[in-house]
Amino acid sequence: MTGIITHGEKRLVLASGRAHPQLAADVARELDIELLPTTAYDFANGEIYVRFDESVRGSDVFVLQSHTAPINQWLMEQLIMVDALKRGSAKRITVVAPFYPYARQDKKHRGREPISARLVADLFKTAGADRLLSIDLHAAQTQGFFDGPVDHLWAMPILTEYVRGRIDAANTAVVSPDAGRIRVAEQWAAKLGGVPLAFVHKTRDITKPNQAVANRVVGEVEGRTAVLVDDLIDTGGTIAEAVKVVLAAGASDVIVAATHGVLSDPAAQRLSECGAREVVVTDTLPIPADKRFRQLKVLPIAPLLARAIREVFDDGSVTSLFDGNA
Repeated sequence: MTGIITHGEKRLVLASGRAHPQLAADVARELDIELLPTTAYDFANGEIYVRFDESVRGSDVFVLQSHTAPINQWLMEQLIMVDALKRGSAKRITVVAPFYPYARQDKKHRGREPISARLVADLFKTAGADRLLSIDLHAAQTQGFFDGPVDHLWAMPILTEYVRGRIDAANTAVVSPDAGRIRVAEQWAAKLGGVPLAFVHKTRDITKPNQAVANRVVGEVEGRTAVLVDDLIDTGGTIAEAVKVVLAAGASDVIVAATHGVLSDPAAQRLSECGAREVVVTDTLPIPADKRFRQLKVLPIAPLLARAIREVFDDGSVTSLFDGNA
């Protein structure tokens, strides 16, 4: 029987959609369990069929799906999986969405716009989810959209541990790509030993998606390694321009660090040509060979996900994974 049986017949089950099978396999290996056997396929007209090939009655099920392109297909598949688990009498259903879909649409910029991040949370709840687990939400307040417990994980300890070994802290500055990410950059600066902080002033036309203009650096980066931090990299335009502005301001070199490597075209080309020494992301999303480039470093997120899943299952403390700061 798939899963872990504890005293009182409590059973942990890990189910996965089809978006990122390698991550699912890695998390299962970290938990020392097998994935729930699942049959899933697409009908000719694009509709999705899902059936679990083993009983889930009374189980504590964690449903993992990475929301990569085509994002609407994988979101719908995860919703269908949750519905199937609910109708299969699972005791508790936790949606594990390392990269939360539609997270950037968390507020109305203009009239008659949706708040799609809230809609996604409502859809998960309606489908039957009891709780939600995600990593580095685009805006922390998105946690409030879901009517139930939300475990918001940080990839920062994984990223900072790697970057710390690639820099001389005495000659480093942490740079936020815009003023809105300053708080995260402050935490990075503290983790790297209290290094100086700077940010790139930029302007954005809200009518044109994935376009921003980096203007100037506010803060001291001259002669330093600039660690440019963000939650995600999509088309790479904002980050690539920020790298160029930081180098023009006198930085000796630049390391880019972000949790989610969306890497929509033409991100790989932009990032490989922007002048960054290294671009560091985690594998919350699959990164195929055609999106990889020489400067890219991908760090594993499965150990963090597995530890958090185990803490939730054991009614432990997820906050303790982050030294009480989560």
